[in-house]
Amino acid sequence: MLGNRVIRVFLADDHPLLRIGLRFSLDRQENIEVIGEAGDGFSAVAKIQIDPPDVSLIDLDMPGLSGIRTIRVLRKSIPQMKILVLSTYNDETYIKDAMKAGADGYVLKSVEVQELVRIMESFCEGKSVLSPYLVNLTLDDEADPAARESVEGLTLTPREKEVLQAITAGKGNKEISECLNISTETVKTHIKRVYRKLKVRNRVEAGKLAREHNLLG
Repeated sequence: MLGNRVIRVFLADDHPLLRIGLRFSLDRQENIEVIGEAGDGFSAVAKIQIDPPDVSLIDLDMPGLSGIRTIRVLRKSIPQMKILVLSTYNDETYIKDAMKAGADGYVLKSVEVQELVRIMESFCEGKSVLSPYLVNLTLDDEADPAARESVEGLTLTPREKEVLQAITAGKGNKEISECLNISTETVKTHIKRVYRKLKVRNRVEAGKLAREHNLLG
């Protein structure tokens, strides 16, 4: 549980009425603080980089810089931030593009506010979450030959394997810290090394690659 921690959220959507309504609804939640909003990708990137939130809710259809390109820029500049797509499109192409850009989750706009809050809480805790509004980002896709080759001969230390196993099981950094009796900062260091070795950007990609290539055996 996040306890009394407040989740700082940024809204990026080109529809003012949607932003107003969503901001009003989220501001009524005790553990949510909407710290900013933007109606286009360029403004979103500029504002988020000045004051990074815990979670950014990004629409895919935005003028200027598209949602996909916005996600790509933010993932590189603020890797620790959670990025959730908030979209009307339940389309495989959009979903795969969002995943490749580095989104942590893809949520349909038909979601109820309480369910959206629950999803954001779970992502901030590093836990896996099941929701009818949360689209699966691990859609079956033909494996990239280059990615397949990069895994061949890959060596993870015993500790890195333990951390990867915990990530795949949906455990958050604090849970991993307690299970392995190491500090959360050490956990973060191991996770960064695992990401670098696997050439992935988030927990979803790491878990998917681990299962596909039997890296935990």
